[in-house]
Parts: sequence; structure tokens; C-alpha cells
Amino acid sequence: MTAAPPLPPMPFSLGYGTNGFTDHPLPIALELLAEQGYGAVALTLGHPHLDPFAEDLDAQLQALRETLRELGLRVVIETGTRFLLDPRHKHKPALVDEEAATRVSFLCRAVDIAAALDAECVSFFSGVLPDGASPETGWQRLIPRVAEIVEYARGRNVLVAVEPEPGMLVETVSDALRLRAELDEPDNLRVTVDIGHCVVVEPDGVRGALLQAGPLLANIQLDDMRPHAHEHLPFGEGTVDLTSALATLAELDYRGVAAVELPRHSYDGPGLAVRSMGALRSAWEEVHAMKERERWLEESTTAVAADPASLPRIFALAARRVGRKPLHPDTDPTGVLFGAVSDHARGELIGRLGGLLPPDQLAETLLGLYNRGDSSERRGVLRGLSALATASPALPGVVVGVGLRLTEEALRTNETSLVAAAVGPFAAAHLDQHSWRHAVLKLVFMGISLRAVTDLDERADTELARMASDYAAERTAAGRSIPDDVHLLLRSSSSYSTSS
Repeated sequence: MTAAPPLPPMPFSLGYGTNGFTDHPLPIALELLAEQGYGAVALTLGHPHLDPFAEDLDAQLQALRETLRELGLRVVIETGTRFLLDPRHKHKPALVDEEAATRVSFLCRAVDIAAALDAECVSFFSGVLPDGASPETGWQRLIPRVAEIVEYARGRNVLVAVEPEPGMLVETVSDALRLRAELDEPDNLRVTVDIGHCVVVEPDGVRGALLQAGPLLANIQLDDMRPHAHEHLPFGEGTVDLTSALATLAELDYRGVAAVELPRHSYDGPGLAVRSMGALRSAWEEVHAMKERERWLEESTTAVAADPASLPRIFALAARRVGRKPLHPDTDPTGVLFGAVSDHARGELIGRLGGLLPPDQLAETLLGLYNRGDSSERRGVLRGLSALATASPALPGVVVGVGLRLTEEALRTNETSLVAAAVGPFAAAHLDQHSWRHAVLKLVFMGISLRAVTDLDERADTELARMASDYAAERTAAGRSIPDDVHLLLRSSSSYSTSS
């Protein structure tokens, strides 16, 4: 197999968890990961890869350390094997159980293993409170036990990192920080963050949790997840914004391991390792593209502030700097619904002009950019109207007037991308109800998904439902199928009627 090309430089190392390769011997799994460009591995202790209680453990560790060195893999130690300590009960005993000596002893052994492998850290969790135990009791049990582990790790110069887990006593980053505070902020007790968990339990999501942990981050687990369901999913199957997560890690200058965590997907381990790396590469490339767009915005804003006459040229050349690819290539590969990156870069620039140009000049500028522009530039103006409306609901009347003129002009065209761009936040805020209803139905007639419409549920009404029902009846009478979006309009309008 040909080795994958190197990733653009990043401060942290991408890894993969061995709990997603339980159908492969450990040496083979490590070779496959190195082959795909992974620079690290998250090693879960226990069956089938490394028995922490094996009689020949020292010899195994010596051989494993050499393998890791040869493959250039960093390593973190994970301790989440389900039935390692109790073959009948998953993750038992836990640190919050009444009796937890076996768990403490195991975690101390994990520290020894980390020291032998020169691992980045040992990651562990608190456990689920047993029936009948109060949170106060759980904390009373957890604190001294973690203190013992931390002190043991300090003697071996090993970092330990507590991982917040949905449903456990330490469930959020705030809980992890409380634990550190209860122990007087030990230097070698850090935090593991699983970005999937963040969409389930963290009040401020992935970015908020990562920023809250900040310099205490010692280990990152990467996966997708859906809200309200603690189920590790491959990238793209949940709601995690992978690009935002990697961008936040870069912003924090995180330099540890960020490893894919798919513990129930060993049946497709090699394939998922390939696809996960592809998703990570795409996300990291997008991080770089975002930085380039931000640089362009800063430079362009400064240039226009100094010389407003430079705007048409800067606006026209935007795509050369920021690119023309769809903003959301996975869900909108043609860019019809949500536009191209250049559309949004132009739109953001217009959004910034709202604070630079007086209303009359801004309105005249919008009109000139639209009338002289090609389709891409016109989409940029329409996205710019939405940026202005989002930033300031109370836009000057002259700007609203020009915005409505351009929006209505776009809606009269048969160019799908212009029509989709015209039903964003500006239209939601300023288009009258009669015109808005007809704009929504035009999307249905043109086969454009209603995902392009801002505030559909909030503005849908009984009259729109009647119009959609008439359209459905016409289709039925003609023996033609009814688009799914017509049913969506009927449901949204029904909800409006009920709430009204």
C-alpha cells in the first residue's frame, strides 16, 4: 500500500485508538496506522493487545517501546477496557464505588506502563455512581483515590488525565476542574476531552469545552456523536464540527495527541482508519483555508477603509485568494444551497463595511457591486445583506430599501444559486410576508431544498399552507409526485397555526 502524503503541519499529533482494532494483533494494527500517516496511538490496556497483568509484561513493554520508536508513534495510555477487572460487570469496580482498591491498583499499574513506554499520559474516568450513592458520597470516595493515583504518578514523572464521560460523576470539563481544585491543582493531573462527548453534555459545546480546559489539555479523543446519545460515530454521522474542533486545538497551541476513538467499530478498523484520516485531512485543510479567508478579510477591510474606491477590484478578485469550492461540500456539493467560500468571504467583507461606510454610501456600494458583478459577486452581495442583517437588526432605511430591491431582483431570476442566496437572514428579517411566501414556493418549483431558507418554521403560516396544498393538488391531478419539501411546508405551517 502506498503511504499517504504528509498532512499540512499541525502542532498536535493525530492518532487512532487500539480499541478500534481489536480484530488485529497489536503489531499489525500499529503498522496499519503508521501506513496511513498517523503519528500516535491511543493504547487501551487489556484484551486483546496488552494484558497489564501478564507475567512477561516487562518483555512485552520493551518490544512494544521499540516498535513504537521504529514506527515513529507517540502513545497515550487509555484505561477504559470494559470487563478487565470484573468479567461480569462493565467498568467495575469504579473509583466512585464503595470498594475500589482493584481500580486504584490497576491505574497505578497503568502509570508504570506509561513510564516504561514514555507515554504522554494515562487517561482515566471517574465511573458511574452506584445505586443509592449520592453525588456527595461519590466525591468523598473519588477525591482521596485520585489523590493516591496522582501522587503515585508524580513519583514516576507521569501525567494522568481525567476524562469527563456522559453519565459519570465527572461528566463535564467543569467537573474535571472541580476535581483538580479539590486536590489543590496538582501539576500532573490534567484533562482528557472527547469531542463527541461535548455535544452531549457540555453546555458550550466542543469549542467551549476545549477553551475551558485550555492549557490543562493532555489528551484529545476524536469522534462524531449526536446530542443526547453517547454513541461514538465515524466522522460525518453526527453533529460534531470537526473543523472547528481542530481549529480550536490549533488556537490553543495544543501539542499532545488527538486520537480517533471508535471502540465499537473494529469490524471495519482498517477502512475507518483510512476514512478518518481523510476526514481529518479535509478538516485541517479547511482550518488553513479559514485562516487565509481571515487574512484576506483583515487586509481587504484595511484597504477599503483607507480607499473605498478599491472595493470593486478587491471584491472581484476575492475568489483568487480564498477559493471557489462549496462552503459545505459534503451536504451541498454544487454550492447551490449555501454558496461557495468566496461568496461568504465577500459577504463577510460587506458585513464589515456596515461599520465603515455611511448608510447612503453603503447602499450605493451594494447597488454598484450587484449591478456590475457576475453571478458569484452577486451571491456575495446577497450574502453580505444577510451578514448586515445578522449583525444589526435595525439597518438604516436606505440600506434596507436597496437590499429589498436586490433581493426581489434575485428572486425574479431562474438562477438557482441566486434564488437560494436571496432567502437568507436578510429576507427573513425584511421581506414582506406575501413576497416571502412566493419566494419559498419558488424554491419548491425550482427543486431547491428549503434548507436554504432562514427562519422557515418561524414565518410559515396558514396561507403558505394553503398555497402548498393547492400546489400538491395540482401535482396529484396531473399524476405527478409531490416533492418532500411540500410536506415540510404543510407541517411547518401547521405548527405556526397551532402556536398562533
